[in-house]
Amino acid sequence: MTTGAPTSAHTARPRRSRLRRYLPLGVAAWLVLEIWLLTLVAGATGGLTVFLLLVAGLVAGSVVIKRAGRRAFQSLNEALQRGGSPERGGGNGLMMLGGLLLIIPGLVSDAAGLLLLLPPVQKAVSRYTENALAKRLRTAAPGSLGDAFQQARIHRPDGKVVQGEVIREDRPEAGDQRPPLTR
Repeated sequence: MTTGAPTSAHTARPRRSRLRRYLPLGVAAWLVLEIWLLTLVAGATGGLTVFLLLVAGLVAGSVVIKRAGRRAFQSLNEALQRGGSPERGGGNGLMMLGGLLLIIPGLVSDAAGLLLLLPPVQKAVSRYTENALAKRLRTAAPGSLGDAFQQARIHRPDGKVVQGEVIREDRPEAGDQRPPLTR
């Protein structure tokens, strides 16, 4: 004897997203392309040249990541001293991604990393990413992770917004004096 909801013989599995379906195939194709290009260049110029290209990419990527990290930390530090937030569109994240692509061994990743170091490409990629993210957040289903980013106020279960303010009524003891909170 069983209790509960009846189960059907055929349970529908949720569909995999396109990204989860094609990402492994894309990574495999990218790795095959990188290895093929490296062997092609090694056959034309020699193994030492390919080795020097890979080491140069590693060193250049490390320098780019270090420089972008310093710049991001410096802008954050300056913004905190001013009392504001760091400026948007600094491009430090894309510079770090470009440095990471330079560090990854391969000629295609090096070319993509060098492209991401160019300011016009950074602006275009940044603009495209912001627009795609904004579009995805606008079309997010209620209760999903994207919807959580849109919720800025506290909602009651019936969907009404509860507006108010918090008033603190506790009085400090005679020996427990604290300075007033200022912003």
